[in-house]
Amino acid sequence: MWYRVAAEAVVVVHLLFIGFVVFGSFLTWRWPKVAWVHIPVAVYGALVEFIGFTCPLTPLENYLRHRAGETGYRGGFIAHYLVRVIYPPGLTRGMQAGLGVLVLLIMVGGYWGAALHRRRHPASARADSAARQAREPAAGQPARDRREPTRPSG
Repeated sequence: MWYRVAAEAVVVVHLLFIGFVVFGSFLTWRWPKVAWVHIPVAVYGALVEFIGFTCPLTPLENYLRHRAGETGYRGGFIAHYLVRVIYPPGLTRGMQAGLGVLVLLIMVGGYWGAALHRRRHPASARADSAARQAREPAAGQPARDRREPTRPSG
């Protein structure tokens, strides 16, 4: 039973990973530093689509399914779970490359929108920066005690 639960957890992680690859750039509108994680992940996701190699989560899921007494599947995660949902029948390599380009365009659109958002709302970007600086002590200075001073009773 635990192997089956673990295999299902791998499916959830796989779906979250795909969602992050496709839509992670939109998180940079609120958290710009997410780009440092998203860009390498998106490049990896694009390579999986363009080159066609197998994501390591797929063999892991198959292993866990076999250990649970279930049958694994051939091909990749996308082919097994998402082809019938996302991809049209008769998917060609060219269509798959086109879908990969679409994912890259969505990503570029997200980053472009984040740049526009920061340009249009510089006050909110400055406020976020000021709030962050208020929470973090300056380099070389000890952290301040943020508690209110106590008043002597009496």
